[in-house]
Amino acid sequence: MALIVQKFGGTSVGSPARVLAVADLVAARRAEGQGVAVVVSAMGDSTDRLLDLARQVSATPAARELDALLATGEMISTSLIAMALSDRGWPARSYNALQLPVTTTGSHGRARITAIESACLRADLAAGIVPVVAGFQGRGPDGSITTIGRGGSDTSAVALAVAIGADECQILTDVDGVYTADPRVVPDARRLDSVSFEEMLELAGQGSRVLHLRSVEFAARYDIRLRVLSSFRPGPGTLIAKEDPDVEAPVVSGIAFNRDEAEITLTGLPDRPGIAFEVLRPAAAAEIEVDMIVVNAPRDGCVDFTFTVHRDDYQRVLELMQTVAASHPGSAITGSDRVAKLAVVGSGMRSHAGVAARLFETLAQEKINVRLVSTSEIKIAVLVEEDDIERAVRALHGAYGLAGK
Repeated sequence: MALIVQKFGGTSVGSPARVLAVADLVAARRAEGQGVAVVVSAMGDSTDRLLDLARQVSATPAARELDALLATGEMISTSLIAMALSDRGWPARSYNALQLPVTTTGSHGRARITAIESACLRADLAAGIVPVVAGFQGRGPDGSITTIGRGGSDTSAVALAVAIGADECQILTDVDGVYTADPRVVPDARRLDSVSFEEMLELAGQGSRVLHLRSVEFAARYDIRLRVLSSFRPGPGTLIAKEDPDVEAPVVSGIAFNRDEAEITLTGLPDRPGIAFEVLRPAAAAEIEVDMIVVNAPRDGCVDFTFTVHRDDYQRVLELMQTVAASHPGSAITGSDRVAKLAVVGSGMRSHAGVAARLFETLAQEKINVRLVSTSEIKIAVLVEEDDIERAVRALHGAYGLAGK
């Protein structure tokens, strides 16, 4: 009997009618003889509504209490799905993070899963019971509820698949797979039948919102096959797995972009060993992720240091950099939270020349200025003005011949 984990996002369980539709999908899998464990997100925009409630009673809600509040969203979804499945003749049991438990680090709002106790899940599956698990949440070292942060339910699903030895982890959402670009921006984007872990890591890391980066990292580490499917209409979806060595990789598989970027530059820093660490240490201590980094060539004994962070962290990082700048007379801080990043990704870049030249030629023809560049073996990412991002993505999608047939 195949064993799968099915994760349903907020739009998939956004209303009572959608809850019933999800129960039908899970019941159909069980009727085929497959073992199924379910992970669910909070219904629709309920997380946003809970955040709004918190802000109405506290200008700066305590992180512990905010996590306790937000975790209730997923708890509601699990109970409703379990009820609907039981009514269809398939016994089901809901679990929150404390009941399993799902052990995490203690960083509220940014916790990381360290272990999942799977004995009760295995017992349920052996007895024909469908476990329905709340995503996005865990239990910290002190017993408090923690939340896993952006993309937490995807990460919960993959971790659960590892814990129970699932054959496949399916992420069911409002799109039917991974596309060569966001179809809302590029109408002729096409669905990819398969993507390698390596390519998906780059796409997710550069802004593709189909899967969260941490969930792909987890799947790649433990070699758990991922499949992105639509919960609204049937279809084969997109398989994310190890690269097939017998199939020639496309030069460019897709283009991802991210509007949630902010750029910060410190000018006039001393050109000496350790200055980069001095700049980035406050962000690291605050658990703020830094993305693109550029240090210019030294002049007159000074360097300029530019890096990007998530737009939500922009004001906080500006405050942290004030302390760094104050310790170096003559240095200054500039920044912008009106920038966006795009990346072209493809395993075939390793063996094909000219990918970068085509990118810069295409952007030049569109009169789009490039502010920063970062590369890997299978990715070229550039930072541009936010107002230019959609035009840049459409132009590059055409330049690399990614349109659907």
